[in-house]
Amino acid sequence: MKRLVIAAAFLIGATTANADPIEGLWQTQPDEGAFAHVDIGPCGNAYCGVITRTFKGKSEYESPNIGRQIVIDMVPNGDGSYQGKVLRPSNDKIYRGKARVSGDRMQLSGCVAGGLICKSQTWAKIR
Repeated sequence: MKRLVIAAAFLIGATTANADPIEGLWQTQPDEGAFAHVDIGPCGNAYCGVITRTFKGKSEYESPNIGRQIVIDMVPNGDGSYQGKVLRPSNDKIYRGKARVSGDRMQLSGCVAGGLICKSQTWAKIR
């Protein structure tokens, strides 16, 4: 029995270690003609992301959203997925959020109505 518990703990740890990390610099999908670079890193026991640069089309511009936290308290589930909150700057609302990282892509969703209605974006990892 003790060996089974140790083996299970090892497998859970290995799965978490092999999951694609959410940390890094990400480019959002355009929303109402604008997109951003978001730097995601640890914040306590979770991950948070702050807007570092903003663009309209191919031109960079000084948005009032620079410095705002857009990914809020994303907690890892251990399989490349995360749960927390997301801010949509275009309407200044915070939604229940979830993310799934696969390689250099992240599917990020904001949901209402207990997760019944979700809007999602695919972000690309810059570094």
